[in-house]
Amino acid sequence: MNKHYRSRSPVTEREGDPMDEVRYVGLATFMRTPIATTLKDLDIGLVGVPLDAGVTNRPGARHGPREIRNQSSNMRTIHPVTRVNPYDLCTVADVGDVCFETLYDLEKAHDEIEVFFSRLQKAGVTPLTAGGDHSITYPILKAITGEEPIGLIQIDAHTDTWGDFKGSRSHHGAPFRRAVEDSLIDPRRTVQIGIRGAQNITDGWDYSLESGMRVIFMHEVAQMGINDVITETRRVVGENPVYLSFDIDSLDPAYAPGTGTPEIGGLTTLEAQTLVRGLRGLDLVGGDVVEVSPPFDPSGNTALVGASMMYEILCLMSESVAERSSEGGAE
Repeated sequence: MNKHYRSRSPVTEREGDPMDEVRYVGLATFMRTPIATTLKDLDIGLVGVPLDAGVTNRPGARHGPREIRNQSSNMRTIHPVTRVNPYDLCTVADVGDVCFETLYDLEKAHDEIEVFFSRLQKAGVTPLTAGGDHSITYPILKAITGEEPIGLIQIDAHTDTWGDFKGSRSHHGAPFRRAVEDSLIDPRRTVQIGIRGAQNITDGWDYSLESGMRVIFMHEVAQMGINDVITETRRVVGENPVYLSFDIDSLDPAYAPGTGTPEIGGLTTLEAQTLVRGLRGLDLVGGDVVEVSPPFDPSGNTALVGASMMYEILCLMSESVAERSSEGGAE
């Protein structure tokens, strides 16, 4: 089943595969995929959510999707380790950005995100998202979670299970507390990896641990090693549906300085790639890469890392979607 797109220029009348073009040619879309004109027969939708109204420190993640798109032109098709070509397994397209009618009311902006992703869910499209700050994951989970809560793998410097902050319940430090309260995620099937950095209060750490989440602090990651972290993660989430959320601040700022709340002592890019690759075969129902802030990313490297991690997740997701499609066809 060939899933490649081909396009024809109305000017040159030359037909070709956009993936075969040199990487600095053409409109910047996620991974050089086509812009979706319909959701019909689309397997995976690549989405931008340019919102950073939930940040508590440095802004700029609203510009993340555009820069990740630009840097994702550097991505290629065949994975160097697994040899997976996601475009042979699934129909993948850039479905555009969530366009907001309300930018200055965070809760209403979240409602608009939920509506956008609900349309994808209704059409049977699995979403892979570039943020935006981490608050966007909460409305995404509201849209895609069915009757039963799903598992969560969160790779992050912070638990994001804090309480209200300066009058907001929906800031980027709270999405997974809200998700547990709304029975969107199962805390017993939730793993938070790479948590570090001093805090003024322990509320977020306490909530994660007391609710039943497996919190693997960064010092424990260093002690265990990535392979054992992968084993533990797979044990906790099991074989049921799971969402993968990758906060760019999980990485040491030496590798990804362009983010709102950097914390030293984080993952290397190789450790992050190894970790995500070790999740192959899980039932992935959605994923995101968040908190890339281009104004603090003078070299463009953080956006490149974000695009690269998005590609890693895409490879996992394409296998999951293809497997679900095969199982559905066999019934």
